[in-house]
Amino acid sequence: MSHDENHEMEDEVETKSKEKKVAKHDSGAADLERVTNYAEEKEIKSDANFMSVINDVKRQDEANKLAKEQELAKVSIKKEDVELIIRELEISKMKAERALREHQGNLIETLVTLTN
Repeated sequence: MSHDENHEMEDEVETKSKEKKVAKHDSGAADLERVTNYAEEKEIKSDANFMSVINDVKRQDEANKLAKEQELAKVSIKKEDVELIIRELEISKMKAERALREHQGNLIETLVTLTN
């Protein structure tokens, strides 16, 4: 075997070795990409679940507020009591009515709460 043939064989072996390394690197990169994609998908799913829970809590809060408002609207209050609170405490009619309804129309409890 001549020196040139030896050199060519070494070059060929070296080239094949480099190709194997590149292929191995590409395989590793592909594996890393799959892991990264899996982690991103998992993160997106957990974010979606988190947002779903938040939206459910908001809907429940809104439903509770609506139910409370409906209950308060059922409470009968006297016009004279509302006017007394407005005149004596100098608050709006809406606040006076709300406070009376929250205290089931009881003027004394309402006045005590509003003055404290």
